[in-house]
Amino acid sequence: MTLLQVQDLRKVYKSKLGGKDVEALRRVNFQVEKGEFVAIMGDSGSGKTTLLNIIASLDRPSAGKVIISGQDLTALSDQDLTRFRRERLGFVFQDFKLLDSFNLADNILLPLVLAKAPLKEMQARLQFLASNLGLQDLLNKYPFELSGGEKQRGAIARALITKPDLVLADEPTGQLDSFNAQEILDSFAAIGAQGQTILMVTHSAKAAAEAGRVLFIRDGVVFAELVRAGKSHLEQMEAISQLMAQSSRRAPVPSHAQAR
Repeated sequence: MTLLQVQDLRKVYKSKLGGKDVEALRRVNFQVEKGEFVAIMGDSGSGKTTLLNIIASLDRPSAGKVIISGQDLTALSDQDLTRFRRERLGFVFQDFKLLDSFNLADNILLPLVLAKAPLKEMQARLQFLASNLGLQDLLNKYPFELSGGEKQRGAIARALITKPDLVLADEPTGQLDSFNAQEILDSFAAIGAQGQTILMVTHSAKAAAEAGRVLFIRDGVVFAELVRAGKSHLEQMEAISQLMAQSSRRAPVPSHAQAR
């Protein structure tokens, strides 16, 4: 079952000072099936963050469509987009975005508080996620008392608390040391194995190798994909590194290029 469809997506940033317009995305096409864990890789300036922001409904495309669970986001009003984002999407950011004045439990529960969910339901979901992510002994602590990995696991719990259709992760290991980064990657792998659909932007081959499929973007075009299939994590990581190295030596992708 297809959960996410990106169709002929284009994004142009208009110059305000009479300069040349910047085409950040050019005819991007791909889809993500329900339960898939997909990574998007690309160099700085490749368009991957712009793509994630449009899928997250934080930015609007210049052309094309983003369809999630049958809903065309480009057809929604700003008010409806805000509601969709709150109810149907989960977010994990590089810098955690936890509120310093809230303890971890309150940070995780915040989306359900905003949705005015029943207290009993909130507590049940919190305890389930805390148990699965190893947060039981941390719920009363404040962000300044937590390690980077603990903060990010808390952010993952917050993203999952609403049972979203899609979790969007933006460089989730970008600020972590190798030990904490591996903990987060293990958490994502476990979440994906349970059937949660995940779309992750990353520059890390190690992180991307956890995904079942990797999309590669360059000059605003998704130009290749790599399916993990039966490859080991190390084999997939090596394949990703080789493809990224090859693409950095190639000429820019032509404007008529299609995702493949």
